[in-house]
Amino acid sequence: MESRNRGETVLEEIYKQLEENFEETVSIRRYLHQHPELSFEEEKTPQLIARHLTEWGIEVREGVGGRGIVGTIRGGQPGKTVALRADFDALPIQDLKEVPYRSTVPGKMHACGHDAHTATLLSVAKVLQEKRDLLRGNIVLIHQFAEELVPGGAKEMIKDGCLDGVDVMFGTHLWSTIPVGRAAFQPRAIMAAADHFEVEIIGRGGHGGLPHETVDPIVLGMNWVQLIQQIISRNVSPLDSAVISVGAFHGGDAFNIIPEKVEIKGTVRTLRTEVQEMIERKMESILHSLCEAAGASYQYQYIKGYPPVVNHAAETAFVRSCAEDILGTDQCYLTEPLMVGEDFSYYLQHVPGTFFLTGAGNPEKNAVYPHHHPMFDIDERAMLHAGKILASAAWRFLNDES
Repeated sequence: MESRNRGETVLEEIYKQLEENFEETVSIRRYLHQHPELSFEEEKTPQLIARHLTEWGIEVREGVGGRGIVGTIRGGQPGKTVALRADFDALPIQDLKEVPYRSTVPGKMHACGHDAHTATLLSVAKVLQEKRDLLRGNIVLIHQFAEELVPGGAKEMIKDGCLDGVDVMFGTHLWSTIPVGRAAFQPRAIMAAADHFEVEIIGRGGHGGLPHETVDPIVLGMNWVQLIQQIISRNVSPLDSAVISVGAFHGGDAFNIIPEKVEIKGTVRTLRTEVQEMIERKMESILHSLCEAAGASYQYQYIKGYPPVVNHAAETAFVRSCAEDILGTDQCYLTEPLMVGEDFSYYLQHVPGTFFLTGAGNPEKNAVYPHHHPMFDIDERAMLHAGKILASAAWRFLNDES
């Protein structure tokens, strides 16, 4: 009991220090927001991260997997190792917000909260480093590059040893459509496999007034787009989730000419491998039949992206309990899976852990826009909530004897 009480006292000290450092956390986030770097182009951001960690006396390894940074806090006593992760790449979007910390780089912005993820993990690192003598075990700080662009940075960082010796891993995504002060959890798949496809249908072009002399790829493409939607309604179980969305359809540039070909691009989102593979097969089977019947040819590419983010139940329950102590039981809830992708999935294929959502929305601060929107912003208090949850989970995993 005495050990547990002492542990709770230390946690309260950690929370207080996070609160005292909050202005610094906000300052780091806003600096990163003003100076975004795209996936696989990150240079100054990892330098900034490494500089902060080094200043705080944390062991740093740079260039992990390419552009990643891994910091290690070595506890004063032997024990297990917990990893915490943040991503730091931006998106090719023009920042349209009228705020003092608006992006200074034309056509680039942090429209998904990665700047805040980085600032949060740095804040947690600083505080836990100060408590390192009391830690039973180690904390690995994974600052990941290139989450937004397949093949992503996680796989290469794992290949380069970022998970060596890690027993468990936790991560969070600040979420603008969840009110600040809340947190969402899912003990199984919380995010989907994110694939995309590229199709080219080659017909025979000709005069728009003489369609019988052509093989019209536009009509074939329209039919294919309609038919692949029936895969979802007639081949996927109502108990499963899947999405097929066409985002680009290009063919021709004149009103009276039937083009030679059309190009179609889109995305597929699934939560189970069996459904993913069935959709991939069905899409091509339908395309093959349409083109064969019409005398057209085609090119079909199905490019698999990140696998689903599949959480581990025990670790999810553990982190949820940490969040409930901080935010309140009524503010932590079970969420439905989201049909977006995240390469945190690769970490969870190697070690147990969980990925959860921390609410960051607030109409009073105009933090109401969805992710990847040019007006995207967050209520920055979400960083404090996320920091407390991550710090609590790391501390308790290493130090709670129960």
